[in-house]
Order: sequence, then structure tokens, then C-alpha cells
Amino acid sequence: MAKATIAKPIKDLKKNGEKAVQEVKQAATSPLMDRLTRLGYAVKGFLYVAIGFIAIASALGQSTTPADQLGAIVEFSKFPFAQVILWVILLGLISYSLWGVIRAILDPFHKGTKLHGLLERMGYLISAITYATFVWPTYQLIIGAREGTGANATVEMVSQVMNMPMGRLLVGGFGISAILAGLYQIYAGLKPDFEQRFKPYTLTPEQITIARRMGRFGTVARGIVFSIAGGFLVLAAYQANPGQARGFDGALDFLADQPYGIWLLAIVAAGFIVFGLYSFIGAAWFKFKR
Repeated sequence: MAKATIAKPIKDLKKNGEKAVQEVKQAATSPLMDRLTRLGYAVKGFLYVAIGFIAIASALGQSTTPADQLGAIVEFSKFPFAQVILWVILLGLISYSLWGVIRAILDPFHKGTKLHGLLERMGYLISAITYATFVWPTYQLIIGAREGTGANATVEMVSQVMNMPMGRLLVGGFGISAILAGLYQIYAGLKPDFEQRFKPYTLTPEQITIARRMGRFGTVARGIVFSIAGGFLVLAAYQANPGQARGFDGALDFLADQPYGIWLLAIVAAGFIVFGLYSFIGAAWFKFKR
């Protein structure tokens, strides 16, 4: 009798848990989530195109705006109808962050639990966290509580994290994750079966080939910058010095300081622009269910 009394609540709990997971999966693949995800890809595309052009302008001495996502958002805040644009960006950032969590945890693309699959899913989660950090600054721009972005935004954020319990470990762990995610992006951009997510009935084989080449180039460029930025985060954690931390803008500056740096920067900036255009294509023609 006692066993039956204990077993029934456990069975009910398991059943309710499975039902809740199923409901979450249904919500994650709903038509509304599909539309929000496409908006997220479009906003991501706009940001990467803007970052690429800002990086080129900075290299030519024509811009002092940081070449990163926040710098791009600040530039959009200077456009006509900026309030409308910023609200769209805010919704896109939230949507893309949520989609990153869904990809990492619910695994809708069936990446699995092998090493390469876990690395890709980890990249999704890092992407989600990264884009989520831009939500609050964007809202501050909307309400007028923020006027711009400083060159030390990454340093300030890392400094705040380091002041938390186990902060150095958090920064170092995030840096290592960024390096691994960046290396995996480089690998993903170079491997033969890059991106099989296009709806085959919407694009011709030639158009899909062009789109994939764009995705390869942009993904490799982004992976390089991710890896460099992650390396500086690890260095900051190791030396307990937030001043060593660099984001996208600092990683691009690092490339520019290398031999033939202006050409390296130009190639990576072009890769960002192409990746942004590829994200537009994804917003229109990716399939998010398998």
C-alpha cells in the first residue's frame, strides 16, 4: 500500500513534467515564434551590416563609433524615426536571444550530444546571452536614459562581473566558451555540408549555392573575431585585469594592428557585411523545423 501511495505522485509528476516539456516545444515551434525568429534574424542582419561599415569607416578615420553591436544600435538611434527603429531592434534582440536558448536547450536542429553538436549548441547559448546583454542598453536609448556608447563598455561589463563571487572564473569560462564557439564557427564555415536549412522550394539551386558561399565567408569572419575576443577575456581573467578585455571593436582593432592589418580588417569587415546579408536571407528563407 505504501509503495502504491508513493508511486502515484511520482508517476503524476513525471506525466505533468512530460506534458509541460511538450507544451514548451509546441510554443517554441509555433507560427508566432517563427515570425519572431525571422524578425530576430533580420535585426541581426542589420546590425552586422552596420558593424562592417562602421569598422571600415573607423579604419579610414571617419568614425569613432565602436564597431560592435551596441555601436551599431547607437548609430541606428540617430536615424529618422529612431524610436520606431529602436523598438523593432529591441523586439528582434529579445526574439533572437530566446531563439538561441531554444536552439541550445530544446535542440530543434537535432545537433545531439556528441562533441561537435554540444559545441554548436554552446555557441547558440553564447549568442543568446550576448544578444540579451544589448536589450537593456537599447531600452535605455528608447527612453532617453542613454545617449551613446563608450569605447570601454566591454571593460566596464567585465569589471562588474569580476566583482561578483567567482567573477574571474565566470569571465574566464565565458572567454574559453567564446574561443571554442569561434573556432567551431570557422570549422562550420569551411566544412562541406555548411547550412542545410534553406527551404528548397523557395530558392533555385544556384541561389542556394550563392547564399551558402555568403554564409561561409561571413561565418568564418565572425568566428575569427569571436576567438580573438574570447582570448582577451581569458587574458583579463588570468591577470585579474578587466582592462585587458576586448569585445568585437577591440578584436577588430587588434587585427588592424597586425602586419597588413588594414587588409585583414577590410576582409573581416566585408565578411560581417556579407554575414548580415546572409542573415536577411535566413529571415526570409530558413526553415526552423526538422
